[in-house]
Amino acid sequence: MNQNGKLYLIPAPLGEGDFNKIFPPFNIELINSIDEFIVEDLRSARRFLRKAGYTKDFNDVMFHILNEHTDERDISDYLNSNLNGKDTGILSEAGLPCIADPGASLVKIAHKKNIRVIPLTGPSSIFLALMASGFNGQNFAFRGYLPIEKKAREKQIKQLENDVYKKDQTQIFIETPYRNMRLFDALIKICSAESMLCIACDVSLETEFISTLSIKEWRNGLPKLNKRPAVFLLYK
Repeated sequence: MNQNGKLYLIPAPLGEGDFNKIFPPFNIELINSIDEFIVEDLRSARRFLRKAGYTKDFNDVMFHILNEHTDERDISDYLNSNLNGKDTGILSEAGLPCIADPGASLVKIAHKKNIRVIPLTGPSSIFLALMASGFNGQNFAFRGYLPIEKKAREKQIKQLENDVYKKDQTQIFIETPYRNMRLFDALIKICSAESMLCIACDVSLETEFISTLSIKEWRNGLPKLNKRPAVFLLYK
């Protein structure tokens, strides 16, 4: 019988909002049963836990940092408590752990060590945007961030549009919020007028904006995307 503790994948809100509308009560109960977390940022993790109703004293809670600066050789030790029968949790910065977020490398190790991995229900801007886009949800690809350099980005956009028509595949990608308009400008410049573009901003928040229009229609009106978390979806 497996006596290892479980590793829970804990979603976080995509922004300020009502927790009761986003998370099932089970999440809150589960979080309060854990006193060891793997997090991307300590300060924001503590803030989320308090807003979620976490009652434990943080002096009694163990936090491990897992972000782009973490040495891959160190993360295996984060699972030592699981091997001793204790449950721990990976807490996302926003949305779902391991989806456009750190955590996948640790989960891979957990499987190798026979540690049960349990994903909890929560919001994902990527999948919520796909649901609301009207695009192909049977065949899609998430491309992450497109290149920053202009020529490389334009080449990538052309390839994505080609995949839309050649593979009948929805293309999903994101950008750093302050570069949203730069990406939008490149899309309406490069893509065919008849191609369809969905833009989903502030997904699950009070300021949520989701709209699907042709490139030709987008050229007639500029959305207000600057400094807003957004997901871009390209289809036909």
